[in-house]
Amino acid sequence: QVQLVESGGGSVQAGGSLRLSCAVSGTPEMNYCMGWFRQAPGKKREAVAIISKTPRTFYPDSVKGRFTISRDTAKNILYLQMSSLKPEDTAMYYCAADSRRQIDCGSEPSLQNYWGRGTQVTVSS
Repeated sequence: QVQLVESGGGSVQAGGSLRLSCAVSGTPEMNYCMGWFRQAPGKKREAVAIISKTPRTFYPDSVKGRFTISRDTAKNILYLQMSSLKPEDTAMYYCAADSRRQIDCGSEPSLQNYWGRGTQVTVSS
């Protein structure tokens, strides 16, 4: 049973940076698709970064060039470095995994079979 625990959220002013961490347990290796998703009040949950085993990454246009996903396989930690934050980045951020895939990762929330509880990111103008 894979368990995901996020940390690193908080409040920051526009233009600032934050690094989110996701501690992964219950698995010997992080060799499958993982990603970060966010959900703002009244909006659908959306992917902001996906990473495969290879690792190949995916970012939507809304965060491309500002967010970077990475992982430390020795520590079993997934990271999301966020910079040049905007008020529209305000949301609950979730770590997720699709343990059934290693490549050709999907960005749809419905494809992920493990989720963390989330960490709040608030960006003020």
